[in-house]
Amino acid sequence: MFRTRKMMLLGSGELGKEVIIEAERLGVETVAVDRYADAPAMQVARRSYVIDMLDADKLRDVIEREKPDLIVPEIEALATSELVKLEAEGYRVIPTARAAKLTMDREGIRRLASEKLGLPTAGYKFADTYEQFVQAVKETGYPCVIKPLMSSSGKGQSVCREEKDIEPCWNIAMEGGRVRNGRVIIEQFIRFQSEITLLTVRSVSGTSFCAPIGHIQESGDYIESWQPHAMSDRQIEEAKHIAKTITDELGGYGLFGVELFLTEDKVYFSEVSPRPHDTGLVTLVTQNLSEFAIHVRAILGYPIPEIVMMTPGASRPLKADRELENYRIGGVDKALSVPNTQVRLFGKPVTKTGRRMAVALSSADSVEEARIRAKQALDELSVDEA
Repeated sequence: MFRTRKMMLLGSGELGKEVIIEAERLGVETVAVDRYADAPAMQVARRSYVIDMLDADKLRDVIEREKPDLIVPEIEALATSELVKLEAEGYRVIPTARAAKLTMDREGIRRLASEKLGLPTAGYKFADTYEQFVQAVKETGYPCVIKPLMSSSGKGQSVCREEKDIEPCWNIAMEGGRVRNGRVIIEQFIRFQSEITLLTVRSVSGTSFCAPIGHIQESGDYIESWQPHAMSDRQIEEAKHIAKTITDELGGYGLFGVELFLTEDKVYFSEVSPRPHDTGLVTLVTQNLSEFAIHVRAILGYPIPEIVMMTPGASRPLKADRELENYRIGGVDKALSVPNTQVRLFGKPVTKTGRRMAVALSSADSVEEARIRAKQALDELSVDEA
């Protein structure tokens, strides 16, 4: 009988789906867990569970039932304190339980980066109540960026540009946080030229980096990414230094999505995710190994001798504009008529306003042409009532 390792994925969205596929290709037995049924990764895993992953008892119960060799968080909204206990009992959490806990909320990772490691970041303040929030905004000055301490895909993020925006920004943060918690971060607004994701890998082969990925965000969620993003040699060295410093501190094996702001003369640390990054979907068409293949190799302890960018590429996610119980993705045939283009449908059971439902991926001889092609493909796609 073929003996293999067992991986449990906590969070089963579109990124987790690709992780499961890559793990299965290497013979790993996969189990997907999420808070709703028929999540994308559940459709390709061998078994799945639906639980409230913020409930420590339920999380422990499913882990003790399956006894996975690898526990792989894919989202932030987890009972991370329980993961710390489970790791102490001998379970292996990717990259580490401490990393999962620190990056679960923006306060832990921001204080680590700025106050302990001395990395350049935007100025920041925290607030627990609306009254503290108003005071923090006035001390930070306008404009400033408001984020709940824990959210995903930019939910709850806004820019406070003047006094009349204060209350609406607070309400957006309260509605968008994964956990109903009044604590928010108020960040100084950095007038950056661009923002990038530097995918950083820790493996038995050492620390390595993918070519920088440029991206554009709206309300904190990405609407376009491309690879490579043009940077000077000095910027690349600074970015690598920041990424290696923060990932060395977090430890463990795996792929990290390190988000950075680029100004004319400086590189600022923004955030880090200890898992594949949504902007990194573009690597499905640009690299010899996608970010998902890299992540799985790294956590299994396999070597990653080189990461090669084979061609420039771009991605454009398709988002739903309304809630639908029954839907279909239209225009796939027309989107696939665009040269060197792929479309990935995520298969989420229902739509929600702003929810990512698919992605268009294009490659070309230049980033500029790849971005044009990805936009052409996206324009053909639609989320329609079935």
